[in-house]
Amino acid sequence: MTPEQLSQSIVAALTSLVDDGRLSLPDGVPATVVVERPKQREHGDYATNIALQLGKKAGMNPRELAQLLADELVKDDGVSAAEIAGPGFLNLRVAAGAQGALAGQVLAVGAQYGRSQTLAGQKANLEFISANPTGPLHLGHTRWAAVGDAIGRVLEAAGAGVTREFYINDRGNQMDKFGASLMARAHGEQPPEDGYQGAYVADLAAKVVESRPGILELPDDEQLVAFREGGYALQLAEHQSELAEMNTHFDVWFSERSLHESDAVERGFEKLEEQGRLFELDGALWMRTTDFGDDKDRVLRRSNGELTYFASDTAYYVDKRERGFDPCIYLLGADHHGYVGRLSAMAACVGDTPGEQLQVLIGQLVKILQDGEELKLSKRAGTIVSLRELIDLIGVDPLRYTLIRYPSDSPLTLDVAEMTRQSNDNPVYYVQYAHARLSSILRNAGDLGVTVDAEGYDPSLLAEEREGQLLRALAELPRVVARAAELREPHRVARYLEDTASTFHKFYDVCRVLPQGDEEVTDLHRARLVLVAATRQVIANGLAILGVSAPERM
Repeated sequence: MTPEQLSQSIVAALTSLVDDGRLSLPDGVPATVVVERPKQREHGDYATNIALQLGKKAGMNPRELAQLLADELVKDDGVSAAEIAGPGFLNLRVAAGAQGALAGQVLAVGAQYGRSQTLAGQKANLEFISANPTGPLHLGHTRWAAVGDAIGRVLEAAGAGVTREFYINDRGNQMDKFGASLMARAHGEQPPEDGYQGAYVADLAAKVVESRPGILELPDDEQLVAFREGGYALQLAEHQSELAEMNTHFDVWFSERSLHESDAVERGFEKLEEQGRLFELDGALWMRTTDFGDDKDRVLRRSNGELTYFASDTAYYVDKRERGFDPCIYLLGADHHGYVGRLSAMAACVGDTPGEQLQVLIGQLVKILQDGEELKLSKRAGTIVSLRELIDLIGVDPLRYTLIRYPSDSPLTLDVAEMTRQSNDNPVYYVQYAHARLSSILRNAGDLGVTVDAEGYDPSLLAEEREGQLLRALAELPRVVARAAELREPHRVARYLEDTASTFHKFYDVCRVLPQGDEEVTDLHRARLVLVAATRQVIANGLAILGVSAPERM
């Protein structure tokens, strides 16, 4: 019995009490009831404070209401006991058969177990990397590459529609400096002082020359454009390839240029004009963001007619909203903390509510240590550690999992040796090893001719305490995923998987799953094998939600 099923049983019991006239609820029976696992196991399998919530409305003492509810609930075959505690808490024990049936239910649902429709109807736009196509992706991008993708996965698992969007900063002076740097390297010269350094510039320049025969004979102005656009295409392709290898996928690669090549900027201005938030001063066009708490009003178009970056940001947000997205979620680095206020004020200026249509998450910095020293320099990229180097050094699974398992708003210091160590001290290894161990048990069962029968096993045999603990852990996955989606905190799924792996290992230490020697296969063996298969499914589902592989052998 899952917490959701128990919640439905409580709602049914309340409905029965109201229908019989034993209970009066002027506001009606609640659609759902919150049930939680108690901190102390002796208090039962689950607990609810619904009697405390409804007592005053029902005109009853909460303990009296709890007793009425307890008497009704024990009529349910799935509830073996209901006890009142304190001022009106209700502690519930689930019948072994009802609890054991969960293993079969997990297998019946399969890869979909843990998913829900909690956020059904939401159409979220998730922008979690915004990068210049002028150099490699680096450590700062790496955290969002993992966490942002995982947020998208938990949102989808909770029923939301999600569009993952990469914002390409392909407009402005930095693009011309990039082209000039490539052009200089192609001619064997040093890049301009304010240009791009690093060995990757020479590598890109050589690739551009190879792909564009005759480029070095073009007039300088044409040559600059050719190097800029050729390098842009190559660097963007590299971003896309590396992120795909990182198991991070985007639905939209949105070009900043496209905002200005279309009428998106003007549409944004029109939206602000409708809201009465534009004014002109000293020949410049301003947005009145101080109306919504910004420390100063923001220039959108300078007196010389040049548009500001904030004009692009505003147009981009309006464009997202016109595409039907609600909410628009931005994942920004720690160096953008001061940008949250002006983004929120901008959303308010176009008529939206910050925190609802616009949601901003800030990720803190990550430091990577190797042999006690912080990784700061890159042979290829100069002053940054690139995503490519991190993938090669650490590996996709440990890199993704480790970055995801911590709250993104906390600074991180990670050690290469710890992330790659194949021991139970390494969380990703610990969880993946649990899946491999479960897979091994199932392979051994097959060798013995014992098959998983998710429909024919006896769930009431799973009555041992360790079995109950494992079943209750499996029952939590849907709630953990839904909560992770609501809070945009995928680390909750990682921590859940670690706890569940621990619970499985404790179960396996006490409960023998397969017969030994000439021992006959019993119904208890078969029931435990279904529990093992269900546990493997849950861990595989959780790892998939994090974008991490579930190996069958390690």
